[in-house]
Amino acid sequence: MRRLSDGLKAAFGKTNVSRRVRDFEGWTGRAFAADGRTADYDHTRTVTEYYDLCSELMVYHWGESLHFAPLSPDESLKDSKIRHQRQMIAKLELREGMTVADIGCGVGGPMRRVAREAGVRVSGINSNEVQLSRARSLNAEAGLDHMIDCIACSFMNMSCIADATFDRSYAIESTCHAPDKARAFAEIYRILKPGALFWGQEMCMTDMYDPDDDGHRTIKRELMHGIALADIATFGEVDQALETAGFEVLEATDIAVDETGPATPWYRPLEARHGWLGKALFRTPVGRKVFSWGTRLAELLRVFPEGSAEVARLMDRTADAYVAGGRTGIFSPLYCFLARKPLNG
Repeated sequence: MRRLSDGLKAAFGKTNVSRRVRDFEGWTGRAFAADGRTADYDHTRTVTEYYDLCSELMVYHWGESLHFAPLSPDESLKDSKIRHQRQMIAKLELREGMTVADIGCGVGGPMRRVAREAGVRVSGINSNEVQLSRARSLNAEAGLDHMIDCIACSFMNMSCIADATFDRSYAIESTCHAPDKARAFAEIYRILKPGALFWGQEMCMTDMYDPDDDGHRTIKRELMHGIALADIATFGEVDQALETAGFEVLEATDIAVDETGPATPWYRPLEARHGWLGKALFRTPVGRKVFSWGTRLAELLRVFPEGSAEVARLMDRTADAYVAGGRTGIFSPLYCFLARKPLNG
């Protein structure tokens, strides 16, 4: 708890967190006019504020790897994420000495595993200074800072990186924030060497989503609002954006759907306890409410910065949206693809 307190204080500084949360809550109103995007709206600022506010609590509840993973009933959430990352490493055919770009690296959980287990040099690309600062600290704690670089830039404009720099790249739940997915993929394409592989995990609306269904539209709006997504692509739109950027799509599938039989839903940790006691309880609906109350008490005792409880409530609402999207089958955070830059690219 002391580490969380210190992390929140470092992330929030002396700012008015309550006002920042209220401002974030209004981003969709600023972003969209009647039926279209407001011309002067900058989505990058919204995404930055989202992670500035929420990263420390995300790490506390979800761990250093801030992504979903296909779950197994006999595994903890942490072990499921490790298994998922190892499958990504295998898909990318990583070999010792390669250079790898982690697009939107968060606080660096996956890139530390990639560097440690594959023996490659990783560059974590992120425009969020709060997350990069935490990533650098964790890299040093893990003794991996000699294998990992952190580059402060947006994946929409990586002009500080030369063409054809990397042997491989991956993006885990990051390019879902891109205001123009094809342009984001084009930048990734540019920094990859010819023949390089690119693995990605996207948040998508599934084929079950009906844009004419009021309930479906409400869930989509809640997801966009809570995760700071300018839109949520369909599977086909992700594939099309990759091809428009020049990639050859080798495989793409929603791995949330287990064709071999019943699977543990990806949203289970947010719906019921999955794993041992402790933080697993705080991820459940009741546990999230208890944590919010506890956070408010910690504010009153000046252990947590004022406004922390409002951030916790924002994240609780988003968790409810994840569960609603998962239960109805209209949303998946596990659309995974493997693409290649052609040798003549």
